[in-house]
Amino acid sequence: MAQQAEQPQRTDVNTLGEFGLIEHLTQRFPLLNASSYLGIGDDAAVIDNGNFKTVVSTDMLVEGIHFDLMYTPLKHLGYKSVVVNLSDIYAMNARPRQITMSLGLSNRFSVEALEEFYEGVYLACEHYGVDLIGGDTTSSNKGMVISVTAIGQGEKDKLAYRSGAKVGDIICITGNVGAAYLGLQILEREKQIYLSSPEVQPNLENQTYCVGRQLKPEARRDMIEQFDKAKLIPTSMIDVSDGVASELFHICKASGVGAFLEESGVPIHPDAQLLALDFKLDPITCALSGGEDYELLFTVDPRDLEKVKYLPDIYIAGEITAAKDGVVLHTKGGNIHPLQAQGWVHFNPNKG
Repeated sequence: MAQQAEQPQRTDVNTLGEFGLIEHLTQRFPLLNASSYLGIGDDAAVIDNGNFKTVVSTDMLVEGIHFDLMYTPLKHLGYKSVVVNLSDIYAMNARPRQITMSLGLSNRFSVEALEEFYEGVYLACEHYGVDLIGGDTTSSNKGMVISVTAIGQGEKDKLAYRSGAKVGDIICITGNVGAAYLGLQILEREKQIYLSSPEVQPNLENQTYCVGRQLKPEARRDMIEQFDKAKLIPTSMIDVSDGVASELFHICKASGVGAFLEESGVPIHPDAQLLALDFKLDPITCALSGGEDYELLFTVDPRDLEKVKYLPDIYIAGEITAAKDGVVLHTKGGNIHPLQAQGWVHFNPNKG
């Protein structure tokens, strides 16, 4: 007689209680930064930032809105939930030092499931050298809600804001954009195939790059280190979470300027270009409006052109113009069009 497969252990979170659960999930997190004066275990964490400016960013991820657990492994979700917050700190030309992690959970999540999620959190903290110093857990009527706050340090004279762009500044983009959006299209397509034909196995083998950009993004810590070594301070900067077009509009609005963006300067990975065509999508549209790339969009003074030209993985994509000129796209075909910001919309007024 064939033996039955051993059932994985499942521990109800209620057996540990709120504080027991937090202690169980976070006991392996050491404090890595001298500024982390006091971590988990008191009413509040204590951070000593000395002469640095403290920068703080908070993001919330909601199941069914920001992630789908049908194709997102919990370990990857834990990692990504940290990375997307650290990216905001790097976008200030600062360095993240601490995070807090709060979860709203329905009763379908076991202790073992949360251990898997926190394994991803731990790996992200270890990779980026940040400390988990607090958080909260509470019940949720449906699904999972994740709220992460990232705290960082930045030198006063080196912080980069959205509001610093000036006419004549050069627009730059790191890495490549659009791949994460296309990775999401692959995952959604395979999900629908599975729902209609559960016997069909997902086929993701040839799309590892784009799928990886969606499920396991990385924040551009390396760029902040490059800026420091080159003595380069961006005049403005933002991370690409909602699409290049949307982020460029944020900079232009905050700085009171316009922008001239070159289509040929927007970096797109070859795998993303091919996948866009496979989906009958325009690659540049995916790059401008896709989002979730977590690259950096920034501007530099034209006097720093020689510095930025020789830094790896940075692409010159345009120029800041006067506000009256608007925000426009110069296509490869030689046409000039007003740029449309069609990135991620967090609240849809047509939905109840």
